[in-house]
Amino acid sequence: MKDVLSAAEARRLGLAAQGLSRARPATPSLRHVRRELARMHVLQIDSVNVFSRSHYMPLFSRLGPYDRDLLDRLVLTPARRGRAPEHVEYLAHEATFVPVADWPLWRFRMDAMRNRYAGPGSWFAANADTVNWVRAELAERGPLRPAEIERDVEASRGPWWGWDDVKRALEMLWRFGEVAIAGRNGFERRYGLAEHVIPHEHLDRVVAPDDAVRELVRRAALAYGVATASDIADYHRLRDRRGVLAAVSDLEDAGELVPVAVRGWERAGRALPAWRHRDAVLPRRIDRATLLTPFDPVVWFRERAERMFGFDYRIEIYTPAERRRFGYYSLPLLVGDRIAGRFDLKADRAAAALRVQSAWWEAHVDPAGVAERAAEALREAAAWQGLDAISVSRWGDAADDVAHVLDAPRHAHPGALRATAD
Repeated sequence: MKDVLSAAEARRLGLAAQGLSRARPATPSLRHVRRELARMHVLQIDSVNVFSRSHYMPLFSRLGPYDRDLLDRLVLTPARRGRAPEHVEYLAHEATFVPVADWPLWRFRMDAMRNRYAGPGSWFAANADTVNWVRAELAERGPLRPAEIERDVEASRGPWWGWDDVKRALEMLWRFGEVAIAGRNGFERRYGLAEHVIPHEHLDRVVAPDDAVRELVRRAALAYGVATASDIADYHRLRDRRGVLAAVSDLEDAGELVPVAVRGWERAGRALPAWRHRDAVLPRRIDRATLLTPFDPVVWFRERAERMFGFDYRIEIYTPAERRRFGYYSLPLLVGDRIAGRFDLKADRAAAALRVQSAWWEAHVDPAGVAERAAEALREAAAWQGLDAISVSRWGDAADDVAHVLDAPRHAHPGALRATAD
């Protein structure tokens, strides 16, 4: 492996590390799902369901159309199936699914959360009665859905607290590691005391903070293939830059991380220090056309996405409709080793149709070379969601190209009015 990498080589290293260079299995199984979860280490959760909830998407991007129940069995419903959980939720990036065996790795973050939010004068300290009542409910009754707790609140609350206080107490206790998520009903969390959810061999194991950070840095470097210190820190949202750099140095001394330069990775005219993980594999090419969630590790750190792919991305959910540039919740399109476009999709389940609300090419793209691949990715996405038809609006510079290849009907979209006005 070279000490100087081209930008294209860095992209291929990064995509291979994320499992996007492998041949897809003909029939994805639970073993394949576990393999990809282990590769990513964390799976970010997001509630937006206009096309698909985000946590299902990274496995689709890597495995192709798969049975989402395979993931549900691992992360949402283990207790109902009579099994100890393999994964639980914690703030390992944002809210994410993580291996239950990793619970001790996050104790330093749990302790930091407690120090920050539970000290003298805090809401937590001022609402001790509410917090103690929540603890007692979970201790007596085991893991509960919020709706089950809410019924008791209505019957038991005094004049000094209500349901919003209980919700806040649950979330605080989860951040502090006293409470864990024991799966979900639909998408509603079930909260339980950590000792009722986390097996004791994990709950009782102690990992020193420096050792935890070093392990998380190692995992991030392996998951990225090649990365800067900022990339590595963001993977698990490690705020202690000095601690991250110390861990990088330790891993470099151990031969696990190798310093490299990547052409084009610069700031203020100076090369950014970067490291390649010793186990990173450089494929000769990436042959993949798939849609990504905005919360896929490939693009979730916007600084890295722009550096690696020239991809400047902002989620426009909270942008007023008339000011949106690309759409409500546009999904990046990966073709080969480049981000080729972004597609705002909606699953119209009543009509069994995939609505392409807007479609855009990136500036570097030759539409003639990628329109068929984009159509392939859209057909696959529709089939995975059980949607029989695809329609395309007229909003976006890729809309006509994609509609032509798909031979798809067109539908009106408010964005088209904006595009015409512009």
